[in-house]
Amino acid sequence: MEIRFYDQALDSDLKFAVVAARVGSRWLLCRHQDRSTWEFPGGHRETGEDIYSAALRELWEETGVTECQLEPVAAYGLFQEGEEPSFGALFFAEVRELGERPSGFEIAENRCMDGLPEEMTYPEIQPALMGQVQAWLAGGGFRSEEEDLMELLF
Repeated sequence: MEIRFYDQALDSDLKFAVVAARVGSRWLLCRHQDRSTWEFPGGHRETGEDIYSAALRELWEETGVTECQLEPVAAYGLFQEGEEPSFGALFFAEVRELGERPSGFEIAENRCMDGLPEEMTYPEIQPALMGQVQAWLAGGGFRSEEEDLMELLF
């Protein structure tokens, strides 16, 4: 499998959204009810939904996040021999308020972790996504809304 990252993509080409959500200095991960492994919140978009709205919805459904600053990091493509490529959007969320996870969805539990655990659902994908987010953060890709406001005021 090959993963390629892109600075731009057509919203209509993006079939799923993945959110690397941070609560303080820890990463918010999910465990699906049918698995013993961990993953970032995310999933497929619904008909008529833009990719940003899909990311917000999935983040809420899978974690209970009710307030955050959600920023796009990159589009990415997954390429496997003999299969059509699939494209998704990678987001970063700075969580401000974490409510109760809603019932009736497929996630069994959430945990805040210092890094990625060894038991990842998609071990060939999730570390690459984390690397992309960390490079984006290190490169100054994220500015909190508070920082932007202070810059406007002073």
